[in-house]
Amino acid sequence: MSTTAPPPIYELGPEFYDEVQPANFPKPQLRFRNQAAAETVGLAHLSDQEWQDYFANFKPMPGNMVSALALRYHGHQFRNYNPQIGDGRGFLYAQFLVKEKLYDLGTKGSGRTPYSRTGDGRLTLKGAFREILATELLEAYGVNTSKTFSVFETGESLERHDEPSPTRAGVLVRLNHSHIRFGTFQRLAFLKESDNIVKLVDYCVRHYYPDLLQYEGIERAAAFLQNVSRQTARTAAQWMMAGFVHGVLNTDNMNITGESFDYGPYRFMPKYAPAFTAAYFDQQGLYAYGRQPTSVLWNLHQLGFALKFAYPNLPYEELLEEFADNFNFESRRLFMHRLNIKNPLEDERASLEMDQEMMMNYFNFLAEAQPLFEQTFFDLHSGINEDRLLRSVQSEVYKHPTFEILKKNLEFYEVLDEKKAEHPYFENTQCCSLLIDELESIWSPIADRDDWTLFENKLAQIRSIKGIY
Repeated sequence: MSTTAPPPIYELGPEFYDEVQPANFPKPQLRFRNQAAAETVGLAHLSDQEWQDYFANFKPMPGNMVSALALRYHGHQFRNYNPQIGDGRGFLYAQFLVKEKLYDLGTKGSGRTPYSRTGDGRLTLKGAFREILATELLEAYGVNTSKTFSVFETGESLERHDEPSPTRAGVLVRLNHSHIRFGTFQRLAFLKESDNIVKLVDYCVRHYYPDLLQYEGIERAAAFLQNVSRQTARTAAQWMMAGFVHGVLNTDNMNITGESFDYGPYRFMPKYAPAFTAAYFDQQGLYAYGRQPTSVLWNLHQLGFALKFAYPNLPYEELLEEFADNFNFESRRLFMHRLNIKNPLEDERASLEMDQEMMMNYFNFLAEAQPLFEQTFFDLHSGINEDRLLRSVQSEVYKHPTFEILKKNLEFYEVLDEKKAEHPYFENTQCCSLLIDELESIWSPIADRDDWTLFENKLAQIRSIKGIY
């Protein structure tokens, strides 16, 4: 195991966190162990008992953090500023330095903290189950996401208004590069702690953007904001190309490394619909699929505004003007990557214009013919394959007139990666997706008779396609 001595989080000092005690769970039962993620941080060797000691009982790890820390932050929740939040049902309790990259282990559902307010600090087992599948599928789709590291059922019963109760409880551990959120900076600006903003910028640069150490003062802050913006633009583009709707894009749910994390009422969009929302309580559609890039940019502006408190001359609005270009560039690149195609034109301008026309026709087909979003990427992977289109579960939709326009575009493109084009996955007639009906059908036997067979089968299917995208 590669640990840091002492863990970097201590560099920030007690103004940034509170020491907390994990909950005592009556009957921990392992439900998910991510061995691949464990290998990343040198924990794959742990015995079953050690795994429970560290990830259900939260015994401190040797040479690592001596106590769990609930991080302090504020945030805009549906664009309303809330100074009463922070780690309310989770904490940071270990950090690892692996090949000069810092990793955090954080929790969800591990008990009450000073920021729990009226909550019980717990997580439903169904919520943990949903997060496992979200992170696994997003990773398979190539999205920059946190990894679900471990899930234990705790032996407790919970009352919740949004699912049948009493319901089972779980405690989840996630692996992230960082738990420093936009809202961490917002809190410091709210409290007028300019020195701590500078300290936090320096911490983030030192551990996440070391190439920026060459800059100082306002130049460092500007370069930091630009890099966060680029990383976040890329993640937003990845969500859009995966048909993914996060659901709760508050500033406390966005971190400075651009990783997608903290999955609550997420959805994968069945068919292209810009107004599609994930959260039943998002009645205004603020975080709808089509508004995600705008929401992300709005959140970046809040980060920039917070930084400006310590760096009054920081031109954050000007620095964030590049977000749109970065998002569009990443969207085009990821679109081609998902379809496994490349433009044969050598002239850069002509190539760009053709790609833009093809993308426009692709999404026009999605809007007009209403095929399944993920199935269409599957059917058109590596270009036009008539046999695959005929075998598809949605073969009839390819008779729509808008497809003929798109087909002419696609026939001009070449295969990007022949090995991926020949992957056995594409011999199937149906893609690997995770729409809400399937998610519920997988959960049903778990809830009814503790049968995890469908879950294990789905997990195996998802992992079989990693590396294709």
